[in-house]
Amino acid sequence: MANSKQILLLYKQLLEKAYKFDNYNFKEYSKRKIVETFKANKSLTNENEINQSYNEGIKQLTLFQRQTTIAQMYSFDKLQVR
Repeated sequence: MANSKQILLLYKQLLEKAYKFDNYNFKEYSKRKIVETFKANKSLTNENEINQSYNEGIKQLTLFQRQTTIAQMYSFDKLQVR
């Protein structure tokens, strides 16, 4: 059963991982998706739906951890626009 402190901690952790993406497009998409998802789920009242959304957020956090690690291993040169 997820309480509000756990949910806020998950939100902060997801945003921290999103900021670790080197690629601008990945970073912005991740941030936008996190904020939109949390806003959409803000009005949930059913305990099962809240727990299901929380567990999905945990899965997304592990995915972000893997992706940021992989992205840092294979970094590319910065894009320079002239």
